[in-house]
Amino acid sequence: MEDKLHQFFKENDFDVFEPHQGHLNRFQRKLKQPRKKRTPIFWMSAAASIVLILGFYLGSYQQKKTYDLADVSPKMAEAQNFFVTTINQELKEVEQYRNIETETIIEDSLNEIEELEDQYGSLLKELSKRENKHQIIREMIQNYQQRLDVLERLLLQLEQQQNPAKLELKDDEII
Repeated sequence: MEDKLHQFFKENDFDVFEPHQGHLNRFQRKLKQPRKKRTPIFWMSAAASIVLILGFYLGSYQQKKTYDLADVSPKMAEAQNFFVTTINQELKEVEQYRNIETETIIEDSLNEIEELEDQYGSLLKELSKRENKHQIIREMIQNYQQRLDVLERLLLQLEQQQNPAKLELKDDEII
């Protein structure tokens, strides 16, 4: 082992000499100089730009990937617009009846509507995957109709609660 160590030192030329004159002064001067921070701003900005472009691309790709009832045909877009507008109008009307006495009735109905909206979301996912789109479209329209039915029942209950004397039975309905 000792022979290998001696052989290593003989084969390699090590710097064992004193440094040049003034080396210590030059070294201390360099230590005192403020260090320049070299942040790769160019590379960071380029990377940020690439991330933004990639994000916008993926976002637009994801939006194109989702399929909606309005994407099926212009008539379906018209039907969807009708349902959404009608539902929003009835929700505004429901909000006029909101008070402490009606809070539980309204919240129960809104929870039922949220469940229907969740079902609609799963129907949207199926619409983009499945081949049999006609049945899914029917189910989506029924979902909108169910939401409207819930809101109409709620409005009827709220009107009856506000004016109990004005109990009207429409078309032989049993309440």
